[in-house]
Amino acid sequence: MLHKTNYNDLTNPAKNFVDNIEKNLYLSIEEKTSSVTFKLEKVLKAFSDSHLNVQHFASLTGYGHGDIGRDTIDKIFADVLEAEKAAVRLQLVSGTHAIASSLFGVLRPGNNFLSIAGRPYESLEEVIGLRGNGQGSLIDFGISYDEISLKNDGNIDFLALEKALRVPRNLIFIQRSCGYTWRPSLSIDVIREICYLCHKIQPNCICFVDNCYGEFVEDREPTAVGADLMAGSLIKNLGGTIVPTGGYIAGKAGLVDKACCRLTAPGIGSEGGITFNLNRTILQGLFLAPQMVSEALIGAEMISTTFSNLGFQVMPTAGAIRADLIQIVRIGDPKILQMICRSFQAKSPIGSFLDPIPASMPGYENNLVMAGGTFVDGSTSEFSADAPMKAPFDLFIQGGSHRSHVKIALIHALSNLFQAGFIKLPQNG
Repeated sequence: MLHKTNYNDLTNPAKNFVDNIEKNLYLSIEEKTSSVTFKLEKVLKAFSDSHLNVQHFASLTGYGHGDIGRDTIDKIFADVLEAEKAAVRLQLVSGTHAIASSLFGVLRPGNNFLSIAGRPYESLEEVIGLRGNGQGSLIDFGISYDEISLKNDGNIDFLALEKALRVPRNLIFIQRSCGYTWRPSLSIDVIREICYLCHKIQPNCICFVDNCYGEFVEDREPTAVGADLMAGSLIKNLGGTIVPTGGYIAGKAGLVDKACCRLTAPGIGSEGGITFNLNRTILQGLFLAPQMVSEALIGAEMISTTFSNLGFQVMPTAGAIRADLIQIVRIGDPKILQMICRSFQAKSPIGSFLDPIPASMPGYENNLVMAGGTFVDGSTSEFSADAPMKAPFDLFIQGGSHRSHVKIALIHALSNLFQAGFIKLPQNG
């Protein structure tokens, strides 16, 4: 049973513990807060260069041909992401859909693509054809797949990559985020190195990046450092927690066009698709995104430091370079994991009364337990946590529109763990 946390109780050991951690992180907090200015300047410049005004908030109906609002949004996102072209579409139901549209759009029967960071995120396994049968996967369409395992330290094996590039490759798949694996997420510098090596050996090979969870975490995006194409979700970073659905595809114009032909139809491509009078929301979400990402990164740093100080393994460690919003905590015990998820859910703005229990989810092999009472259903830019129910019971925590929400949920979780005897906390703070 969860107890009620009294935040005015100065003797609460969990509150004092987290308060002290927050105070000790002041330099990291200041650094992440200061980084907002540069990223917001990029957004403001893109708005200004496109002469954005209220008339661009209007949306057409029907086919959406000649929708100047949608076209302006595409131009703004392309400028912010330093890409030749972008397609921002509410018809993309998720990041997985945006990635799948990209892969099916640019690959052809007989082509080969190579994942260089091990097995991709679980929801892509059926897209590729590693699970499932007869659903129209890439493998069903005669596209072959190979992968390179990460090194023992979780980093890219560049020697293995160089060897793999001796065989003709049509596409290199780069998953920036750790996904559901215990490994470092890929920094922009690492992605730059991958793209440089790939294009040096095979200039026509497409470097594709799954950019989910990574937008605005660093000062530049993969398309600015050599990636040919990338995709992601609008209910993650770039939506600023207010965009209700959708995804984006960005990169070289010809590749974006091919991906859009898969999303709609050949001959229509990016020229169709209305925005359901949500142009203002999409643009305002982008405007808010740098601040939201900063707050989420600060929250992740608090979580990492807190659980590390309690003796849990964490990835990334406090003070490490972050390449995405995800913070992993190796819990090791399903009872503790579920108590943390219940505690986080209890401090969610939506559905705080719900009790997260492990359940199946489309696209995933294992049952998942998820805490995420978010305004946008399933949004991972808002504060949420989830875990596949398998050993070693790693908890994946992400998002947070403001650090105070993360702090409240964290204190509540620690209080419950302390009351249940799962952790020890200093009584004097």
